[in-house]
Amino acid sequence: MLNNILLSVFFKGFTLNFKGIDLKSIKEGFADAPKHPLAIFSLIAIVLLGFLFIKLRKVKLNTKIITHIGVALALGTVLKMIKFYQMPNGGSVSLGSMVPIFLIALFYGPEIGILTGLLFGILDFLLGPYIMHPIQVLFDYPLAFSALGIAGYFKDKNKIQTILGVILALFIRFLFHFISGIIFYGSYAEPGQSAAAYSFWYNLSYIGPEGILCIIVLAFLPIKQIYKILEKTSLSN
Repeated sequence: MLNNILLSVFFKGFTLNFKGIDLKSIKEGFADAPKHPLAIFSLIAIVLLGFLFIKLRKVKLNTKIITHIGVALALGTVLKMIKFYQMPNGGSVSLGSMVPIFLIALFYGPEIGILTGLLFGILDFLLGPYIMHPIQVLFDYPLAFSALGIAGYFKDKNKIQTILGVILALFIRFLFHFISGIIFYGSYAEPGQSAAAYSFWYNLSYIGPEGILCIIVLAFLPIKQIYKILEKTSLSN
């Protein structure tokens, strides 16, 4: 009898609360969402950061991995400084600075790769920041470079699959810059040019050439043999 009374009170309370919700306002909010892209992408950034946090909680580091990450970050930073050309609003074509990050991802898998990419993005921001908005910073630096770690899902695959994984990671990095460009750099577009077209060609002009360079280098590098050498060196120490 008491259970029935409690259930009755619960459902009546739920009904009253539900009636208090203005469904019309919710519908209007969803309808107006496209008019506020910054709010949408802010929410996306928060969700993605939450996803990164969940992924990185699984990371288990030891001295060997920390050392290799440190070497990769140092080498990537040096290669980043050797530039073929610098874009006016951020971005450059460097001497394959993403290769060390890809190698860490292919050695240790996506979680370690994402962590290394995240750290590399933070370093890149500290060394040469282009700041338009906090959300733009998230998209152009931590999130974009974290995407390079996705190549780690193709760890231990054959060479063709490995290269496809690298291409996928490059595409996702490009996607972050492309979205950022539409929202925050669209005003730089030429008269008559859409923000999407401007962002597409701008970001492709530097990610494309460097991406191709990284793919060529990784295609010829004996990745598995390098990893075995590193493992033997670590064991001997």
